[in-house]
Amino acid sequence: MAELVVGQKAPDFKLVRTDLEPIQLSDYQGKNLILHFFPLAFTSVCTEQLCTANGADNDYASLNAEVVGVSVDSPFVLDKFSKENNLNFPLGSDFNRQVSKDYGVLFEGDFAGMTGFSMRSAFVIDGDGIVRYAETTDGKTLPSFENITKTLEIIG
Repeated sequence: MAELVVGQKAPDFKLVRTDLEPIQLSDYQGKNLILHFFPLAFTSVCTEQLCTANGADNDYASLNAEVVGVSVDSPFVLDKFSKENNLNFPLGSDFNRQVSKDYGVLFEGDFAGMTGFSMRSAFVIDGDGIVRYAETTDGKTLPSFENITKTLEIIG
């Protein structure tokens, strides 16, 4: 599937949280959701992305929004990563890579001999399940937190 674009219905998803419970799009019905896809836990830019999202969380709550971080790491790796960085939002394991495929952000090229990880990207999905913001970066650049916040302010 090609990357999602603004105005499309967001594909439902089912991820495994760090406590091994499922997390899915329908859990956020009526709320705005920010999905932060990141390549791999414990890497510098990924840590910066998630910690920045964590710091903005209080602002997001006032905008009726919640954050979920998504990577292909196992729930056990994500649990350690979350605890070490004091993240206050759930991380979902896309170990089988289906959600990354559905959202059009599965990297299947070759990066230093590695493939099959989520590209750094962010999606804002409104309470009705419509994509209101979509951004995939070059991997070295963080998603625009300013644009994410502006989108949330617009959709209310």
